Amino acid sequence: MKILKTKGVCAKEIGIKLNGNIVEKIEFFGGCDGNTVAIEKLVEGMTIENVIKKLEGIDCSERGTSCPDQLAKLLRELV
Repeated sequence: MKILKTKGVCAKEIGIKLNGNIVEKIEFFGGCDGNTVAIEKLVEGMTIENVIKKLEGIDCSERGTSCPDQLAKLLRELV
């Protein structure tokens, strides 16, 4: 599992494990536990492209980013 740093959100890091272009496992370190656990469960088994398409650009409290958006950005960097 790769552990990547986030920027501008409560979750400080996101662990990402891929199997080809499929998201095998995601783990948020920090952030709103209920929301991050839900994201983890929802995206597991999805393609990287689909996760990016669904999550990129989501904003949290006018920060210009969010935990889901950071996940999308980190996945984009990996492909």
